[in-house]
Amino acid sequence: MDKNETKNDIFILLIIIISVPLTGELKFYPFHDTFRVSFSTTIFLFSMLWIKKIPIIICGISAGLSVVFFRIMAAFMLQNNFDFYNNFLLNTPAFFYYLTFSFIFYITKINSFQNRPILIGFFAVISDICSCTLEIFIRHFLLKDSILISTLGLISIIAIIRSFFVLGFFNIIKLNEVREKNKQQSEQNKYMLFLISNLYEETFELKKSITYAEDVTTKCYNLYKKLQDCTIDSIDFKNFSEKLLGIAGEIHEIKKDNLRIYSGLSKMMSSENYEDYMYADYIVNIAIDVNKKYALLLKKDIEFKSQVDTSLPKFHVYTLLSVINNLVSNSLEAIKSTGIIKIFFKKIDVNYIEIDVHDTGPGIPKKKIDIIFKPGYTTKYDKSGKPSNGMGLPYIKKLILGLNGTISVNFNNSNETVFKIKLPITSIIKKG
Repeated sequence: MDKNETKNDIFILLIIIISVPLTGELKFYPFHDTFRVSFSTTIFLFSMLWIKKIPIIICGISAGLSVVFFRIMAAFMLQNNFDFYNNFLLNTPAFFYYLTFSFIFYITKINSFQNRPILIGFFAVISDICSCTLEIFIRHFLLKDSILISTLGLISIIAIIRSFFVLGFFNIIKLNEVREKNKQQSEQNKYMLFLISNLYEETFELKKSITYAEDVTTKCYNLYKKLQDCTIDSIDFKNFSEKLLGIAGEIHEIKKDNLRIYSGLSKMMSSENYEDYMYADYIVNIAIDVNKKYALLLKKDIEFKSQVDTSLPKFHVYTLLSVINNLVSNSLEAIKSTGIIKIFFKKIDVNYIEIDVHDTGPGIPKKKIDIIFKPGYTTKYDKSGKPSNGMGLPYIKKLILGLNGTISVNFNNSNETVFKIKLPITSIIKKG
């Protein structure tokens, strides 16, 4: 987001440098001296309201220098007896107008009050009046222009008219922008609801498939234990083969269910559009909301905390949500009854992001850190004592390696378990 805003600001700055001097030629002289009133101020004020990253004073300096340069160059090309010194004195006061205007904008931090248009209008009028007054005084000392009390009154009227004209136009554009964002958000919410509604019916099949998988895992493990205790002569091959055939049939059922589910999900997610990409803070919030409900289901008191770099671009929501949600749910399951889960999401250099998930669970024995990503390893059991299938972390590792990333686990100074993921940004942003 920062990069886009900086690019936009540079574009606006170029508009100021080009358009302010040009619109300054649409002018009139209200006091019949060298002081002019033009459309350049409206363009300058309107442009500054859109600036986000570039310091406002730079805009004022750029506008002032471009105006002085343009007017001197125009005089050089149009006047037969061009006098640089007189033209410099004539046009230099305009530089102080734009410098003063931008300085007042900067110290009052007007752009931070964009939800309070009346306050912006008030400061814009003050900026215009102060800038015009300073310019008139400089012209008085340099060019001997006269100063009357009525001059200040007319300056105030002009400042009010053009400031609130610009502000009205600006707010119309902002209002349309907000409406468009709300429309996009509404469409995105509809898409997510549609996605969730389609996934809802798949949960029943997934639940059946999970039950099958757990049973098959148990049966395979029991066969393995029996084989460990048997000799070739003592094996009942007929009974053994029937059990294997039964297991194969159950695996086939799992395959059919998963193929049907995969087909449905692939159809929903085959076309990539703007709803498939979201900002990291939104994705993290989804994962937290889902796992808050999961914590309630497990009757655990879990506090969730997050810290997300909001300057990052939009990421592929399903990929990133899958990674974060699996890690967070894994931490949640590891915590016995109460604890804290923290999510940190940041850019570590130009090309990579880092996702850290901290939890205050019982931790992982150091001697077992090397095997936690292997299929089948688990420390979690349900109420009946049946172990988990231990496929969560291996799945996460496989997914991350497929994205050319890395995953590791360690412990911090607070004795928290920390899963650290490093991913290349290009693997999870929209291509092209």
